[in-house]
Amino acid sequence: MKGNEIAALMDEPACGHNSKAKSGCSAPKPGATAGGCAFDGAQITLLPIADVAHLVHGPIGCTGSSWDNRGARSSGPALYRLGFTTDLNEQDVIMGRGERRLYHSVKHIVDRYHPAAVFVYNTCVPAMEGDDIIAICKAAETKVGVPVIPIDAAGFYGSKNLGNRIAGEVMVDKVIGTAEPAPWPTDHPISAKRGHDVALIGEFNIAGEFWNVQPLFDELGIRILCTLAGDTRFHEVQTIHRAELNMLVCSRALINVARKLETKYGTPWFEGSFYGVRDTSKSMLTIAEMLGDADLLARTQELIARREAETEAQLAPFRARLKGKRVLLYTGGVKSWSVVAALQDLGMEVVATGTRKSTEEDKARIKELMGDNAIMLEDGNARNLLDVAYQYRADLMIAGGRNMFTAYKARLPFLDINQEREHAYAGYEGMVELARQICRSLESPIWAQVKQRAPWQ
Repeated sequence: MKGNEIAALMDEPACGHNSKAKSGCSAPKPGATAGGCAFDGAQITLLPIADVAHLVHGPIGCTGSSWDNRGARSSGPALYRLGFTTDLNEQDVIMGRGERRLYHSVKHIVDRYHPAAVFVYNTCVPAMEGDDIIAICKAAETKVGVPVIPIDAAGFYGSKNLGNRIAGEVMVDKVIGTAEPAPWPTDHPISAKRGHDVALIGEFNIAGEFWNVQPLFDELGIRILCTLAGDTRFHEVQTIHRAELNMLVCSRALINVARKLETKYGTPWFEGSFYGVRDTSKSMLTIAEMLGDADLLARTQELIARREAETEAQLAPFRARLKGKRVLLYTGGVKSWSVVAALQDLGMEVVATGTRKSTEEDKARIKELMGDNAIMLEDGNARNLLDVAYQYRADLMIAGGRNMFTAYKARLPFLDINQEREHAYAGYEGMVELARQICRSLESPIWAQVKQRAPWQ
């Protein structure tokens, strides 16, 4: 990619804070890859597309370092779980064999695995070598008769966030709008005249959490054309342009996709969350309101009232056990505020939240929920996290898996909230599961034992 193209991706017009320094959309610094590089971000964004072969053009280490680390689930194809790489070595670089290896790799994958498409990810070595992956992908596509999509996101281009946006840009330019959606299902209890098509952008189905939300849409007669990219198929991505409304689940990753679909196809969009009772209900209500269907709005309000009552009854015993517990939350992006709302729904107090990967809009929502004196942590090193935990007497740390041992060494209960988690926390059922897992972590008998003096002391 050219420098001006990279700059344009990071200068996102849909960001409301575009007039000042933007911590959530910082300019890329070549070689600075803390938190993941551009290739890592692009692959993470698109890897959940389940029936596509994801081919990494570069050394095998690039594939191994980021493969299948997000925990996205598929209800069908498992092709995305296979790691494909051209496995470039020193001799390939010296002899200029990179382009040839890429061409034959694509042909081998299509012949053996018959994918719906092949995504080719450029990495640092072939980018510096000058491999023309666009031309090779075009030639391979002509040969094999399957879409071969180049994703030029070499790691040294910039941060993981830049890679997210590069991946989204490719989808808008090369994939979306190239096919039409299937007809409305004839066996659906809601007729086609009363049904609606929407898309979710930035939903990755971590631990299968979108499956908690899907039944809500099914009951209302709202068809999800695509969840970019959790548990989705290549054909579904092609049809996003026919959605009546787009819901943006993660603004930091794919806000450029939502904006460009509005510009190109006139599709309205909003940002929402499915974490917590409050935000799940608000998102469903916003969808119904923006679709402008009075009948749908009435049915949505009835559904929300019924599901909230059911969830409240299920949460009542957990609330009694969690009321007043203090939580240190260290995550980023949409979870920096949406999980705060979910924890507050449980009667817990959030003493601080991480904002390293949050936009200015995310920070504004945190202040709205926690007050103007909210403690927002930009730096999440172990010492800083523990200082905050001790100072504010946190009972629990909720963060990503890399912080688990920091908490355990401090004898502090811990719950994984990021992509490595094994439990789904989205939707009404997810809220109950979140409360259950927090209680299990807090009430484990191990904490009383580790805080006692050793028998020989």
